[in-house]
Amino acid sequence: MFTTLTVMFFGLTNLPVTFQTIINEILKNLVSTRKVVSFINNVLVETEEDEEHDEVVEEVVRKLIENNLYVKLEKYK
Repeated sequence: MFTTLTVMFFGLTNLPVTFQTIINEILKNLVSTRKVVSFINNVLVETEEDEEHDEVVEEVVRKLIENNLYVKLEKYK
């Protein structure tokens, strides 16, 4: 679907915008529920219950992995 990127090169013109577009497309179903917000390399998950939060986080990680992207779990709070 998209060109495979292994590293984001911020020196290239419009790459952050392109990357944001890719993330928006990958997470569009979750963003439309208003439980997920993404901004370039940050994905925020907001839910009212812990159990639902864990489910949404798992779905975000699954969608990223399916699209050959990864998450640094040590940055997860």
